[in-house]
Amino acid sequence: MNGQQHDVPTDMDIEGVGRPCSPAPEPAASGTPADGQFVSVTVPIYNEADNIPQLYSRIRDALDGLGRPWELVLVNDGSTDDSPRRLDGIAAQDPRVKVVHFGRNYGQTAALMAGIDLSRGDIIVPMDGDLQNDPSDIAAMIAKLDQGYDVVSGWRKDRKDAAFRRNLPSRLANRLISAVSGVRLHDYGCSLKAYRRSALEGVRLYGEMHRFVPIYAAWNGARVTELEVIHHPRVHGQSKYGIERVVKVVLDLLVVKFLFRYANKPIYVFGGFGIVAMLFSFATLAAALALKVLQGTSLILTPLPTLAVMMFSIGVLSILMGLLAEMLNRTYHESQAKSVYRIARVVQSAPREDA
Repeated sequence: MNGQQHDVPTDMDIEGVGRPCSPAPEPAASGTPADGQFVSVTVPIYNEADNIPQLYSRIRDALDGLGRPWELVLVNDGSTDDSPRRLDGIAAQDPRVKVVHFGRNYGQTAALMAGIDLSRGDIIVPMDGDLQNDPSDIAAMIAKLDQGYDVVSGWRKDRKDAAFRRNLPSRLANRLISAVSGVRLHDYGCSLKAYRRSALEGVRLYGEMHRFVPIYAAWNGARVTELEVIHHPRVHGQSKYGIERVVKVVLDLLVVKFLFRYANKPIYVFGGFGIVAMLFSFATLAAALALKVLQGTSLILTPLPTLAVMMFSIGVLSILMGLLAEMLNRTYHESQAKSVYRIARVVQSAPREDA
């Protein structure tokens, strides 16, 4: 494995955080070796029956070599092949394996979130179940966490996928995500990552947003880096992703950017658009009156008055939507006693006895 890594700047702030993940033992302080920390590996499974035996064997061997307590959480995302039976067989043989069955297919993001919620580890390592990720990289990623990082993201530099159908769109998407988010990674789509549980506090995933977890972690002040990892060609089964995921990435990125910039001040978006629409309305009305005065054009012969009324109405509605969003935002925080800030640490010296 090539052990090259790239530090990622994460000098960003966030004004609000969501609810924490499921409780777990307190992780070691950042930068402190964590030889005894519990490791949870989570794997979403969807119709990977032929890969499951070898997947379990490889992960087990890699985790046994860590010298740390570990567990393996396998999330069956509504598989329709023989995957459920094979997963149950592994769980029956190894008490360190936990199998979670979904009632239907919810997608990789939901499966990843379930794995995080139902895991117990101080360190959480998600990975794919198609044997393209190599479990032997887990040790190097955890060693990188021990150097003081909170998130280590895998980088499939030598990716074994179709060059034009998958690799090229992925490169373009990674550049777009890095530019918009400010968290620069080469490979957001790589499922193999390592997280301190504390870095995932407040992270809730919806839609297809599993690839944006490093961004959410960075919002919480996490130190993010990346590490080159091995990538194998797929042997069994078929890829669950197609070119349509590019559209999903763009739409999800819009949501992420909105939440980062305006989650706690939505009036800036809706109200700003409303004011622009109203100014455009006034300019349109002025143009209609100018045509009337200078050229004698009747107001009923030009669409400008109608356009002015329409834009003014849109502006008013946008401002009202912004006010409504502000009320919902306050209800969200105050009804659940959620803070709009996150404290990293507090330092206070002990009072002097002679004071």
